[in-house]
Amino acid sequence: MKRSVTQAVDVLLRGGVIAYPTEGVFGLGCLPDDQAAVQRVLDIKQRDANKGLILIAANAGQLERWIDLPGGASLPAPDPRHPVTWIVPPGPAVTPLLRGEHENIAVRITTNPTAKALCLAAESPLVSTSANLSGKPTARNRNILRRQFGSVVDYVVPGDCGPASGPSEIRDFNSGKILRPRKP
Repeated sequence: MKRSVTQAVDVLLRGGVIAYPTEGVFGLGCLPDDQAAVQRVLDIKQRDANKGLILIAANAGQLERWIDLPGGASLPAPDPRHPVTWIVPPGPAVTPLLRGEHENIAVRITTNPTAKALCLAAESPLVSTSANLSGKPTARNRNILRRQFGSVVDYVVPGDCGPASGPSEIRDFNSGKILRPRKP
């Protein structure tokens, strides 16, 4: 895994877009401070920029510039089998391209070993959006991922999704309200 993570981070640092495993589905991503790469992710996915994107990180410290939690609050520790994407107030590094038309930003501390290694090696959170064309089913295995995205991303990171069985739950940090329930 170390060699593939090094290759992926080299691609990311050069402004590239990668496909990689996350907790429940494969994702498309880039470094969040590279606006051209973020736009390319949206173009590849054919995603409306108004919908916004998710940032994943290896730990809460990687999100410091990207989130502004009220009153010294912190994100809850992640549960590997029940990943939660939190909708939180944005920090100073968040651009409208990341937020879309939303006031807040979506973030998750990843527990997938490959995704976590990518964030640690890049010393940055990553943009993360499911590996599918907007409105179509998500790539759930590497063969489909390579067939759909292998020619349009700069690198497909080897690895498996898990330990969750599908997309993460989405929850509002301030209210605790579940905006998208976990899918079994």
